[in-house]
Amino acid sequence: MRGTPNDVIDTTELSAAARAPHTGPTRPLRARRRPFATRLRGKGTDARRAWRGEYRRRIALTDLVAATLATAVSYWFHFGDDAPIDGVPQSAARFLAFAMPLGWVALMFAARSYEERYLWIGPEEYRRVGRATLALLGGVAFVSWALKLDLARGFTMTAIPMAAVLTLVGRWVHRTVLHHQRAAGRHTQTTVIVGHRNAVAHLHRQIEREAHHGYRVIGCVLPPGQGVDESQDEFDGLPVLGDMTQVAEVVQRYEVDTVAVLPSPELDGPHLRRLGWELEATRAELLLAPAVTEIVGTRVAIRPVAGLPLLHMDSPEFSGPRRWAKSAFDRTVAGLLVLLTAPVLVAIAIAVKVTSPGPVFYRHQRIGMDGEPFDVLKFRSMRPGSDREVDHLFATSNQGNDVQFKMKQDPRITGVGAVLRRYSLDELPQLFNVIGGSMSLVGPRPHVTREVEQYGVDMRRRLLVKPGITGLWQISGRSDLSWDESVRIDVRYVENWSLSFDFMILAKTFGAVVRGSGAY
Repeated sequence: MRGTPNDVIDTTELSAAARAPHTGPTRPLRARRRPFATRLRGKGTDARRAWRGEYRRRIALTDLVAATLATAVSYWFHFGDDAPIDGVPQSAARFLAFAMPLGWVALMFAARSYEERYLWIGPEEYRRVGRATLALLGGVAFVSWALKLDLARGFTMTAIPMAAVLTLVGRWVHRTVLHHQRAAGRHTQTTVIVGHRNAVAHLHRQIEREAHHGYRVIGCVLPPGQGVDESQDEFDGLPVLGDMTQVAEVVQRYEVDTVAVLPSPELDGPHLRRLGWELEATRAELLLAPAVTEIVGTRVAIRPVAGLPLLHMDSPEFSGPRRWAKSAFDRTVAGLLVLLTAPVLVAIAIAVKVTSPGPVFYRHQRIGMDGEPFDVLKFRSMRPGSDREVDHLFATSNQGNDVQFKMKQDPRITGVGAVLRRYSLDELPQLFNVIGGSMSLVGPRPHVTREVEQYGVDMRRRLLVKPGITGLWQISGRSDLSWDESVRIDVRYVENWSLSFDFMILAKTFGAVVRGSGAY
């Protein structure tokens, strides 16, 4: 059973979708007269467990190969001849070289890095490899010091970090391949969503958008009286397979792998517990979406109070040492990037100037932290005077959302500008905004005054942090996002920001920029 905030299930405002609980009699699960009923049925949990077991075995084999390669390179470098090194006999060196790969895999098992809950998605798998590496290095150093043993420090201090790097690379490759396979429809889990209509529709769209998670939604289960009659056999493109009193029957009939349960008054604590018992015989996974899904990570902890496990949420930090560290990191990295990309900046400036009359840079007022306006810098990608056409195009040709203006074939964009926009090169001058302190490397998208004037209560949370050159919006669809999705993504970042979160976003930004997805 899963129900942690870091699960793949990511929903918002689900409690608003709740309805009053149904008190009527439970009716039996009808035999659905659908020609696609057989197609909905999954391959069953045996097939799911088979490919998952094979994946874990491949991961373990990759870890063994990584440790063996790291050991061989380090051994050759430190024990290349027959003479003892640092007083370590060749026999001891050979034993150490033989034992290390096996010990490395054992260490990964001890760190629980092969458990399914940490594989496929999220950073926890990589964190566990990193923690195990640091623990091993610390253990070797302590034993060597406490027992006054010479454990070939040069060899171990070379082999262990190298094994960690190769292990992380190998796992990343396996995960990338799996994500591509899942996007193509392989290694998926048949999934049923249980909840109210609005929540089910939201989660269904999100799962469809993020196919690499591997969930194939075959239907939904609604509260009694919400669309299980013959006239409402489908909802949001999903077959309604039953009501909430029939979840276990639905799982058995369609050989469901995963049941995703959304917050609803019909499934409170006792009902969820009984549902878990009913699903034990089916071996289906049970995923629980907490009512507050945008708050995750270190802010959330389960604390027992009067014998009850209660979810404790800390307040987000918007000042203090962590904020100073983020500011120092932003300005240092931005300065280094300006130096490294100086030739590229000069080349782009020349291309903009030569191919289109007008200034090289485009300045436009945006709203920053605490509602303070500032001028954002970009390479000009449109013909001069394009700002005067925005209102007309917004009314006639907007392909963005109800608030933000976007247009895939914008006639104002120059030839060079189209290339710059596709790969986000027009935003490189914003590094100077970061150095100046008005922006951050990672943060919410900088909005114009017209957009800020339409902020609701939720969206105003984004004004608590500096806008960023990149952010969750950059790696989650960019211009293809609806306004509601933009709000959800921005609020999620504001509520959970941390330097490690920023590192993850920066790492994923490169792939999003290279693909050019959602950029226009």
